[in-house]
Amino acid sequence: MVVDPDGELVQRIAEGDAVAARALMARHLPRVLSLARRMLGNAADAEDVAQETFLRAWNSAARWRPGQAKFETWLHRVAINQCYDRLRKRRGVALDDIADPVDPGPPPGSALETSDTIKAVEAALARLPERQRAAIVLCHYDGQSNIAAAETLGISVDALESLLARGRRALREMLSGFVRGDAQDEPGSTRKRKAGP
Repeated sequence: MVVDPDGELVQRIAEGDAVAARALMARHLPRVLSLARRMLGNAADAEDVAQETFLRAWNSAARWRPGQAKFETWLHRVAINQCYDRLRKRRGVALDDIADPVDPGPPPGSALETSDTIKAVEAALARLPERQRAAIVLCHYDGQSNIAAAETLGISVDALESLLARGRRALREMLSGFVRGDAQDEPGSTRKRKAGP
């Protein structure tokens, strides 16, 4: 039997406890938003996915069977499936019909997230096939173990490891030409500079 840290909250939600619903959302919203943003590359779509995911959680709480899986795993699976649905819908839309994306990065002032390196990695991540992207996001960004990520995706650990390997290889290839900057002009560089004005 699986021990679920959310079990009591889910039971209280099933009984209509709004405080429990807010507590569950506070516990899981940041990770669901992060997962959706990395999958979709768009903050507005990520918020829609999170909203739909938690709406389904509230509606499904009474039918939840504790002990079979962690509620968090189910919640991540719902979010991933919502992302897959949105990505599939995007494929059928003409490029001119797509609105300009909202900046998925953090608020201005966060140097790390606005760096060229992060942007290049996120752009490459967005070009991966859905399942490879989901595996990498769950394991590398969401911090899930291979076992937990495989459970979230409903696949075997071997299949997950195969997705990770293919995804990492594709990312390496896409980023192989990316240069972080001119290292020769950085402080501490051993390059000799010309003397003069």
